Amino acid sequence: MFPTSGADIQCSVTVEYLSLAGQSTKRKNFRNVTVTLGRNEFREILLLVHDGKLSQNFVLHEIQLFTRFIRDGKSSIKLIPENIQILISNCPPDKLKIFFKMLSIKYAADKKTRKPVSDRTRLLSTLPRTFDTISPLQVQDMERANQVLLQRNVKSPISFKGLKNTGKKQQVKRLRTTSSEECLSKEAKPTKKPILSMWMGRTLSKEQAHVLTMILKGKNIFFTGSAGTGKSFLLKRIVGALPPKSTYTTASTGVAACHIGGTTLHAFAGIGSGKAPLQQCVELAQRSGVLSHWLNCRHLIIDEISMIEGEFFDKLEAVARIVRKCNQPFGGIQLIVCGDFLQLPPVARAKEKYKFCFQAKSWDKCIQVNMELTEVRRQTDKRFIAMLQAIRLGKCPEEVATQMISTANQKIERDGILATRLCTHKDDVEFTNEKKLQQLPGEMLTFEAVDSDPVLAEMLNAQCPAVQKLQLKKGAQVMLTKNLNVQQGMVNGARGVVIGFDPGNKSMPNVHFMCGVTETIKPEKWLVKASGGTYVTRQQLPLKLAWAISIHKSQGMTLDCVEISLSRVFESGQAYVALSRARSLEGLRVMDFDSKIVHANHDVLRFYNRLKKERMTMQSSLDGYVEIEDKENKKDSRISL
Repeated sequence: MFPTSGADIQCSVTVEYLSLAGQSTKRKNFRNVTVTLGRNEFREILLLVHDGKLSQNFVLHEIQLFTRFIRDGKSSIKLIPENIQILISNCPPDKLKIFFKMLSIKYAADKKTRKPVSDRTRLLSTLPRTFDTISPLQVQDMERANQVLLQRNVKSPISFKGLKNTGKKQQVKRLRTTSSEECLSKEAKPTKKPILSMWMGRTLSKEQAHVLTMILKGKNIFFTGSAGTGKSFLLKRIVGALPPKSTYTTASTGVAACHIGGTTLHAFAGIGSGKAPLQQCVELAQRSGVLSHWLNCRHLIIDEISMIEGEFFDKLEAVARIVRKCNQPFGGIQLIVCGDFLQLPPVARAKEKYKFCFQAKSWDKCIQVNMELTEVRRQTDKRFIAMLQAIRLGKCPEEVATQMISTANQKIERDGILATRLCTHKDDVEFTNEKKLQQLPGEMLTFEAVDSDPVLAEMLNAQCPAVQKLQLKKGAQVMLTKNLNVQQGMVNGARGVVIGFDPGNKSMPNVHFMCGVTETIKPEKWLVKASGGTYVTRQQLPLKLAWAISIHKSQGMTLDCVEISLSRVFESGQAYVALSRARSLEGLRVMDFDSKIVHANHDVLRFYNRLKKERMTMQSSLDGYVEIEDKENKKDSRISL
């Protein structure tokens, strides 16, 4: 049986009564309401809108769902015979997706089994009016919904990830505006009992679930962890669990912000570098277009916090209190901060001293909970994980150094796919890729990005992983810049080689990937949040040249085949970031390894040791509490006997 949590959502609702021409003749607004799926005395599906005092029911006879902006927490349901439109907004996106999936399946299943109730039956009925929350989804609901789809000549019925499928999967994109039956996921029929949470993809670990629970309780939290522990994955789930209108998602860099669908912290704050006097920064924050960010924000997410300078964090905290006229830490905004201080440090000019955020004066009063994720998901080889953890802490025992040196002679190329070289400097990356591309024989094809606003091309170049102009030849080494098919290994960072161009498809490149898949790559679309909360899109091939890539640009990627030169490492943590991009030791080649380049910042190590002690103290206290509770429970049970 499915969990029942999908049957209701918290959101804002606007009910529009439409004319025959489709124009709104009457409108009712409900700001904070609960919308619940249920059934009436005739077992028809109802939508109940309840604001705590008054409620309104809508019978879902024939409906149409609009889900284009569901990722922003917006969607709508049109009641076709009644000509009524129910507009839903400011709903946590993940909950809204589950709600609409549940509605779609239940509605399609009812179409298969239930006959419409006539007006005569309603008039003559002596049944009392009732409202029962809709029952959890059953396997029978899935089967009936599949039958409805097949009768309507929809090629592929619904399915869930993680279940066995019958028949061949078909890649069918969902229409942006669809009827409720067509809104269902279009894959093969499941043969096992499905689970509602599978709609959300990979499940959270216990550590990740605990972090999310603390956030939903309103705690200001900093969560950290080594590379590959799923920090970015958890952030996306956090974004999906919070109301969109009051949640601002930011990161220290544009690329990191794009990965989680947000903007840079500097763009949100609107105070430039923050080096100006406090009063001047406050004036900058009070400009139109910027002030609304500060006043509307209830939850502020900051990713890659390690690259934010401590003085800048203090300035933001002071600006928040003044602008919001609230003396609580950070002006009462809930902070959700993520990053690993043992990775890349704040960006600073040559010989300029910097402070980490945890060294900021306001850090301790702003952050209530510190959590560290320890379960590594990127790598599965325990020996490789142990080596990376030692290097992360600035340690390089002789056996680790020996293993790293031995990788210099590994042949990691396969099927014409060469190793990607990770470089410390951006100039080295551009020079290497351009030189290698020019050396290839054959015709050069150019693919220009299509931007929704060409004026913002520079901003897109900084924040979007898709390049403005991509040049390719047969034999070009490339990598994916977007997840296309996780099950097949077609993920962000997957390595491949261009084996030709499809003449019948606008000369799109055919790419053979290391995971064994050969695919014609077509343009994909990226959404980047610009200033003012508007979205800018870029349509481009999800590829980039991959003879070389910078360590900074590789953050968040998992590379199958990587060669690393650490001779020019200049920052603490940089060697660890580079090495941890590799999926496995077998896919890694380290040139000129020297144990002297492995070092970690002493202030950061002291900070993490403090966190470790706090975590152990908290755990021992919790274990003691549980032990006392167990003794009390046993005592109570003896007394009762």
